[in-house]
Amino acid sequence: MTAPFTRPGFELAGFDVATFIRATLAEDLGEGLPGGGRDVTSESVIPAEARFAGVMDSRDAITVAGLPLAAAFFRHLDPGVEIDMLATDGDRVAPGTPLMRLSGNARALLTAERSALNTVQHLSGIATMTRAYVDAMAGNATMLDTRKTIPGLRRLEKYALRMGGAQNFRMGLWDAAMIKDNHVAVAGGVGPAVARARAAGLANIVCEVDELAQIEPALAAGATHLLLDNMGLETLREAVAIVAGRVPTEASGGVRLDTIAAVAASGVTYVSVGRLMQSAPAADIGLDFQAV
Repeated sequence: MTAPFTRPGFELAGFDVATFIRATLAEDLGEGLPGGGRDVTSESVIPAEARFAGVMDSRDAITVAGLPLAAAFFRHLDPGVEIDMLATDGDRVAPGTPLMRLSGNARALLTAERSALNTVQHLSGIATMTRAYVDAMAGNATMLDTRKTIPGLRRLEKYALRMGGAQNFRMGLWDAAMIKDNHVAVAGGVGPAVARARAAGLANIVCEVDELAQIEPALAAGATHLLLDNMGLETLREAVAIVAGRVPTEASGGVRLDTIAAVAASGVTYVSVGRLMQSAPAADIGLDFQAV
């Protein structure tokens, strides 16, 4: 269920990069608002012909994500900008590592600077936090992402998780059924809910279970993946033993960096952690310009 990614055009299936770049810059420039549509600081302070060179670098140890997007912001306002990529998305870099060198029109680069940095800081923050969790799993189980994303940024945030070593799962409501506790409550039980999804012809049916007694009814009705929700370690191990490899199992709910190693070692196939996108702090990345 992963979305393809190619370079150098930075193409993400289902995500319009050009529209994202335009909309983000338009927001910052205040397009459509009284007096908007311009960078008043750069226009008043920087001569139109001035040129700047600069280096984007990381102030912390991070896993990089979003550099092609940052470059796209600069190219949008200065098509002639010279950009030298010094790192690649997915790289783990030390503090002080140069990520990108660029040279071009000073006004354009200064206008694009914050949008470019906001994007790469946010995505690299997600990738860095994801990498810490994946490393803590020590090769046990596979990290999955979730739908707990900022509206409008799902494709980018899921891309950042991939750069951190996680695997994309459901991209949305359309590519797999996920029967949660509220679905079960309305449908009248795990068995009836899964059976209805199966009768509808759905091939991928994830069913959340929060107690051991729900496992067999879910499997008997045709669940293809069990999400073991908020289970303690002993219960997780019991659940894995009951499933006995008949379908993949996923531990979810309340997983923290200090607990994920034990959760991953419980025998589950997957672990998912919503906080990777909900709580990842922005990476400390700066861009220092020098006059040419």
